[in-house]
Amino acid sequence: MVIMFIVKSKHYSLINIIFFSIFLYNCSLKSPDKVHGINFLENRSSVLKVNKSNKNDVVKNIGKPHSISISNENTWIYFERMITRTNNIKTIGKNVLVKNNILELTFDKYGILVEKNFYDKEDIKKVKFSKDITENTVTQPSFVERFLGSIRQKMYRKK
Repeated sequence: MVIMFIVKSKHYSLINIIFFSIFLYNCSLKSPDKVHGINFLENRSSVLKVNKSNKNDVVKNIGKPHSISISNENTWIYFERMITRTNNIKTIGKNVLVKNNILELTFDKYGILVEKNFYDKEDIKKVKFSKDITENTVTQPSFVERFLGSIRQKMYRKK
């Protein structure tokens, strides 16, 4: 009976060693990344040559564009955005922007690549936006709505 106990305890320790080795093997120090867009956009864009590549080459190497310019159908835009979680003790678990790349391709009327602009995270920080506010006259209430609204406020104030 004692020999059987020793054999069982040896097997249990062997099973525990196997379990913990599999568990530790699957736990990696690599942080989880959330990627939106095309991976390795900078590497893929380096294959494209200005005045040599055409729309078919771009679709073959990168894929269909994420966005096409409203004013010019020959301007294609591609995105790459990578967000990961921090390992810093102060900000543990918060999302951090690792990559925010934009590739803008402009073609001529024959479909040949004329211009290629690549913007990374630092370039986008340099973009200055206007402080002006545009007023929307379409969604503003009409005279009748404002008049009835003021009457409603007066009615509910007296209660």
